Amino acid sequence: MSKIEIGEVFTISDENNEEQEVEVLATMTLENTEYVAVSFVEDLKEEKDEDIDVFFLKVDEEGDFAAIESDDEFDKVSSMFDEMMDEEAADPN
Repeated sequence: MSKIEIGEVFTISDENNEEQEVEVLATMTLENTEYVAVSFVEDLKEEKDEDIDVFFLKVDEEGDFAAIESDDEFDKVSSMFDEMMDEEAADPN
């Protein structure tokens, strides 16, 4: 799989094997592992003021998405994403 780009849309299956479209909101590398922040396309299309649900997935060696297994790993990725969003909000350019 080629490099994942922000704005790309992918179809993933949830725990009930129902397919959902997700859009990549951000990519980040932490400790030599690539991660993506995604949200459901359906949620992004709805214009609402409340926060959208953001999910984090690990990109494995084959370029496929995998769940983040440990709470510690999730916390690190979530903090990195929050820092990226804070920097983006602080820089209006």
